Amino acid sequence: MTIGNAVKERIVDLCRERGITLNKLGTVSGVTQSTINNITSGRNNSTTIATIKKLSDGLNITVIDFFDCDIFKSLDQEIQ
Repeated sequence: MTIGNAVKERIVDLCRERGITLNKLGTVSGVTQSTINNITSGRNNSTTIATIKKLSDGLNITVIDFFDCDIFKSLDQEIQ
């Protein structure tokens, strides 16, 4: 799994856990709907940490909380 796929899955999982839509996440985080759609559809595989910070703020979690899950702990090294 790539980091882009992991970020996508984490965003979707966090929204599901909180019972909010991706559209609502955009509203509460100040991230445009098109950016969220590009991330979650896989068109954007290089999400910036600034965007992840905004999304985390909208979800009322820290960036550390965002990355503190098994999906990121099990990523393969992408530079071979």
